[in-house]
Amino acid sequence: MPYGQRPYYKPDPLPPSRPLELTADFYTTLADATFWLGQLSGLSRELEFQPLLYTSLLRKEAIESAEIEGADVDYNALYSLETKQLEKEGTPPDDSVGAGTKHTQEVLNYEAAVTHGISELDASESLSVGLLHDLHERLLSGVPAERVETETIGAYKTVPNHLGEFLPPVPEAVEGLMDALMTYYRAGGRFHPLIDIALFHYQFETIHPYGDGNGRLGRLIITLQLYASGYLQRPNLYLSEYFNRNKAEYVDRMEAIRASGEWEPWLQFFIEGIAKQTEEAVDRTIELDELRQQYLDEYGGVEYTKHKLACWLFEQPYVTSTTVQQRFDVTNATALRAIYELEEEGVLEETTDKARNKEFRAREIFAILERPPTTY
Repeated sequence: MPYGQRPYYKPDPLPPSRPLELTADFYTTLADATFWLGQLSGLSRELEFQPLLYTSLLRKEAIESAEIEGADVDYNALYSLETKQLEKEGTPPDDSVGAGTKHTQEVLNYEAAVTHGISELDASESLSVGLLHDLHERLLSGVPAERVETETIGAYKTVPNHLGEFLPPVPEAVEGLMDALMTYYRAGGRFHPLIDIALFHYQFETIHPYGDGNGRLGRLIITLQLYASGYLQRPNLYLSEYFNRNKAEYVDRMEAIRASGEWEPWLQFFIEGIAKQTEEAVDRTIELDELRQQYLDEYGGVEYTKHKLACWLFEQPYVTSTTVQQRFDVTNATALRAIYELEEEGVLEETTDKARNKEFRAREIFAILERPPTTY
């Protein structure tokens, strides 16, 4: 449909207007995705080290989601910033602290928005336009102005936006399209829940209802929908990593729907991503639990600071002498001795290369978290 001198795209409402031609291979992939989601949910119920398990895997999703949008954030910068805040409780996050922290607010916002969304779903607040507006505001609030391409936060766009040559629906068309999409979702969809989540994601990104942040919010909605459908016990699936590693295919598959109605390749891509990323999350979770048990066997049950610190790393994997002093109520000398002993044993590694105010991270924990994907 025209808008000024250029046509804009207006998607038909869901479900697709023609029958989906899904192959036996697709249903095998769908079964794999369902299986691995079940495995991850089972682990989430059974394992005891919630702080690291949920925070770190959620943080991995938040970092990957920010990187898709061109942010440059690493685990060290983010945990370093967080650790500094632990040292000075009540100090607001400072995005200027340390190298590589320029985009940390986006990551912290994503974590907070996911946590809030889960809380709202637990309170019987179904996915709604109001909740989407709330989440959008949480995602973009406090982000540096140069990283936000809209002045309309927490509400639908008021001016058209562009995705390269693709012109999404214009502002006056958005409300009706989103109402139709939410009606489809609230009615329970038409297909297997994972297929409907894939359809919803395509439709949301094609409508592109907000002036900025549509990608981040769209990926966050996937997590909330998986949680609401009972496929996730906790938000510990980092699907953004798959989208990030396959960005060109992600775009091409959606564009093929707009150009020629090729739904099946998009669905195959999306469901395959869930299967692969969930298997990755299961593998990392098991490795973290095995490492936790190893530390408990070696260091647990002993009241020396070094031993208590080793086990505490599964709650706080990035430490300074100050945080160790505060946590265990010991002197600076005792804290440093515990840290250096664990460094000699390969449990901790220094990240700052400074004579003073050194920072350390749990070497083996981060090796698991930062390991490149193995399933693709």
